[in-house]
Amino acid sequence: MPLIQKHRGVFIAFAIITLWFTCLSFLLQQTVNWASPLTYFFILVQMHLYTGLFITAHDAMHGVVSRNKKVNQLVGVSTAGLFAYNNYFRLLPRHHAHHRHVATDQDPDYHGGNFFAWYYSFLKQYITWPQLLLMAVTFNFLKLIFPVENVVLYWMLPAILATFQLFYFGTYLPHRGEHEPDNKHKSGTQAKNHVWAFLSCYFFGYHYEHHDKPYLPWWQLYKVKS
Repeated sequence: MPLIQKHRGVFIAFAIITLWFTCLSFLLQQTVNWASPLTYFFILVQMHLYTGLFITAHDAMHGVVSRNKKVNQLVGVSTAGLFAYNNYFRLLPRHHAHHRHVATDQDPDYHGGNFFAWYYSFLKQYITWPQLLLMAVTFNFLKLIFPVENVVLYWMLPAILATFQLFYFGTYLPHRGEHEPDNKHKSGTQAKNHVWAFLSCYFFGYHYEHHDKPYLPWWQLYKVKS
């Protein structure tokens, strides 16, 4: 138990990676039943696990997965890469720029336009041509082994949906509109509901709390929600 307590962040990261890989491996081999609600449920499960990969990479950017810098970086690089080949070292300075210059012209996550313009700007910040090329190569490899519809439904589509989940609950809702002058983090927050906060985006709807205490991992954010 002391070992688990000491390295809880690493164990939680490993659990998310294992769940993502196990579910994906299972679902890629199943016959797709378009009439079954389970098909769509499992798409949402995979979406949530993809989001978990990115949230874990995000925690690594704040150095809170492990006190061991090499382990922390390894987890960050791995989870970012599993989510559509994101480059951890490219994401790292951009995310810290977001924290330093939140909701300003220097914030790479912020956009003053409408929802769709903002989402497009968000995607441009986090998607690169090398990523798309690697995704295309992987897609063509996977479809040699598994049915195409399984690859699309359980590997490709959940990743796309997860970008929307991350954007909507972790960027758009917290930072849209005007904030009170005394709101030093220029961030909103969800109403207190820990179940919904976890399901929607791993507690990152408690976004003011994250900006106020970025040293807390996602699984402890709920503790500071008033």
